[in-house]
Amino acid sequence: MKILVVEDDHTLNNGIALSLNGEETLQAFSLSQARSLFDESIDLVILDINLPDGSGLDYCREIRGKSGVAVIFLTANDMEIDIVTGLETGADDYITKPFSLMVLRARVNAIFRRKQGQMGNSNVQEKNSMQITGGQDSFNQGKFFFDFERMLFTVDGSLVELSKTEQKLLRLLVSNRGMTLSREMLMERIWTDGAEFVEENALSVAMNRLRAKLPGIPVKTVYGIGYVWEREDVLEKR
Repeated sequence: MKILVVEDDHTLNNGIALSLNGEETLQAFSLSQARSLFDESIDLVILDINLPDGSGLDYCREIRGKSGVAVIFLTANDMEIDIVTGLETGADDYITKPFSLMVLRARVNAIFRRKQGQMGNSNVQEKNSMQITGGQDSFNQGKFFFDFERMLFTVDGSLVELSKTEQKLLRLLVSNRGMTLSREMLMERIWTDGAEFVEENALSVAMNRLRAKLPGIPVKTVYGIGYVWEREDVLEKR
């Protein structure tokens, strides 16, 4: 496996490279060095966010525009919004400093195992995903209108802008109305490239944002299990 480590702290960068003994490791201490070293042979990028010549978030977006290579953020930015932003940018995992080199190595191995499994089962996964979401392209209920193909979402005729994560969550809920969706299933379907290591509160953050942007949506929290978009006939009986 070929790993690119992008970290401006030389001591930490060297420590990560040593902990990944057995893998081919390239070391970059800035974004400019990372860009010069990156090529199609890279299997994983371990990426700091705060770098001397720019943001790792911007570089992750740049990578996602041309490659599906695995990305792990390794950063001191440990607020909830930082974690959610990093994962929505396209990272497979998000690790906050301070951290254990042993845990980092375990997560790197887990990503490689998962990527190898996805290569062998991509067709089956795609089919299962379509079956679960129901493939609903549009939805109209009361004051809400959602068109997922055109990414058009309105409340009482007013446009609302939703992030990709919020769109995925909303589509799952409305396509499975009346069905309680577990937190585990939602996380697996929303963060398809790294749900195993997504922070536990990432789903709660996404749900809170969705409720704030779409006030009055009939989404009920089923404590200890997950969420359900209540059907109209159930709401009418109340």
